[in-house]
Amino acid sequence: MISSQRRNLMTKVLIASDHAGFELKKFLVQALTTAGYQTYDLGPFNYNEDDDYPLFVKTTVAKFFTDPTNTTGILICRNGVGVCAIANKYKGVRCALSWNPVHAESAKNDDNANFLALGADYLDPAQAYAICQRFLQTSFSASARHIRRLVQYANLGSTYDNSGHL
Repeated sequence: MISSQRRNLMTKVLIASDHAGFELKKFLVQALTTAGYQTYDLGPFNYNEDDDYPLFVKTTVAKFFTDPTNTTGILICRNGVGVCAIANKYKGVRCALSWNPVHAESAKNDDNANFLALGADYLDPAQAYAICQRFLQTSFSASARHIRRLVQYANLGSTYDNSGHL
């Protein structure tokens, strides 16, 4: 396990899903709020099996860049891949699809992930909460090798700017 200081590093949590992640999102909003995080539910607010996760990702990323300090995003869809792929198209987003707490910790510690993607069909609420807690309580190591890699990553460019425009 990576040794990192445990505390509420990220205080503002932006969370969104599609229909497949709707129930897990509702659970996590309540659990993270109870744990002391400023939690913002960015939708959907009603179950709609025809909704599309790219729209909720776009809203969450736009909100994130209005005040990224001590803020992170959590995105949920059926398997987590869709929301992760869309989020990573935005400049400055480093979204990690995590399936256990140790992986989530590594994503933050090594790669300074600022978004977490979850697959609702593959996690029960307790597992998802444990993953979120570890992610939110882990800080970036800021080691020279990780910073060097993040600079290389940032220089690759992206498809979308932060407003979601091509």
